[in-house]
Amino acid sequence: MEANKSAPPKNYITPEGFAALEEEFQHLRKVERPEVVRTVAWAASNGDRSENGDYIYGKKRLRQIDSRMRFLIKRMDSAEVVDPSLQQGLEKVYFGAWVTLYSLERDSEHRYRIVGQDELAPSKGYISWISPLAKAMLGKQIGDVVRVQTPAGEENYEIIDISYRN
Repeated sequence: MEANKSAPPKNYITPEGFAALEEEFQHLRKVERPEVVRTVAWAASNGDRSENGDYIYGKKRLRQIDSRMRFLIKRMDSAEVVDPSLQQGLEKVYFGAWVTLYSLERDSEHRYRIVGQDELAPSKGYISWISPLAKAMLGKQIGDVVRVQTPAGEENYEIIDISYRN
């Protein structure tokens, strides 16, 4: 049987990432959406809706909130929570690991955490498990060299530390 090449990649996520999605959803549902509904109801009670900025903007914002809520529900429904604290084989790089790399070309260190697509935060060092760098690191251990093709050319990094805690 041929594998389905159009199947989306798994939606792995850390417990913290899943909690952040839930928190955003609950905030939209319990805080933002009710506020906008109140504003739209008030604006609608003022009469002519065709030139009522509060009404027009409120309806648009309501559609945005509902769209984001639907997106979050889909992402949470498809999420496969992976708890790095339960990881076996801590000497290797797996999902949720913090990995410190030494750049052989630039003589510098970089620290990354391999997380799900919904958790990307480059400023915090969070990279997706499907990124080229993360894919190159998965299954490797301290002392291994990983090669990654970048826009500037091939980069070589030595893995100098692996941790499953902040």
